[in-house]
Amino acid sequence: MDSAARPSLDLTVLVITKNESRNIAGCLQSVEWVPRRLVIDAESTDDTVHEAQAQGAEVFVRPWPGYGPQKNFGLDQARSEWVLIVDADERITPALETEIRRTLAPPVAVDVAGFEIPRRNHFYGRCIQHGGMYPDYQLRLIRRTLCRYDDTRLHERLVAQGRVVRLAEPMDHLTMPTIGHHAKKIALYSTLGAEEKLKRQARVTAGAIAGNHVGTILKTYVLRGAIRDGVHGLIVSIFAGMFTFLKYAKAWEAQVPPVVEPTERGGGRAARH
Repeated sequence: MDSAARPSLDLTVLVITKNESRNIAGCLQSVEWVPRRLVIDAESTDDTVHEAQAQGAEVFVRPWPGYGPQKNFGLDQARSEWVLIVDADERITPALETEIRRTLAPPVAVDVAGFEIPRRNHFYGRCIQHGGMYPDYQLRLIRRTLCRYDDTRLHERLVAQGRVVRLAEPMDHLTMPTIGHHAKKIALYSTLGAEEKLKRQARVTAGAIAGNHVGTILKTYVLRGAIRDGVHGLIVSIFAGMFTFLKYAKAWEAQVPPVVEPTERGGGRAARH
């Protein structure tokens, strides 16, 4: 059955962006079968807005208020019962499209608030199967009236007022195309993570910094099996530890009282002798 013969879906796609000109076209092309596609852009300085409009998306440009509030604004603009939330570096596969269509075709039980989608994470051109990277379920297909994001700075949480069901087909997440991209992303996210850590933990010690750093590497590489992903798995594990180290170290730094330089008074005394 071609797309013209398929029944229409009561569905909107929501994407939030900030300087995603490299990713946004591919993202929107993977969901071109959805009746309405919304892009909420945080005043990008590249061609993100132009690229999104060229793909036929409806674009709203507004200042950045945080992940949760930005997505909640997007949910407020959607008029459909169901919303599919996709990041610019994610792609909806044809198999997942088929499953979503099949899932939403009959009336969905009224107590279902949303559907979790398994996500395949790609690092440096390869899908990482272990280390906790797959299936990496994400609550992304939601009933708009039953879900809302909180205001956590990093890894905002989607609160669902109802039952959550899991789909089988995955989406692809082109998360870290290069080592350099990974390093830059960790620098930003570790700062946000430190801010969240300080909301829940009054004091960060040397033991917490070292223990969590080493523990994260071992847990990712050995216990969660990233060792089976070869060199890619090793690098991903070390980066996971680096993120944890920077998060705790930045939280510790924020607790340290600023050093006050002594006032230079010697010059005045010398002038009086």
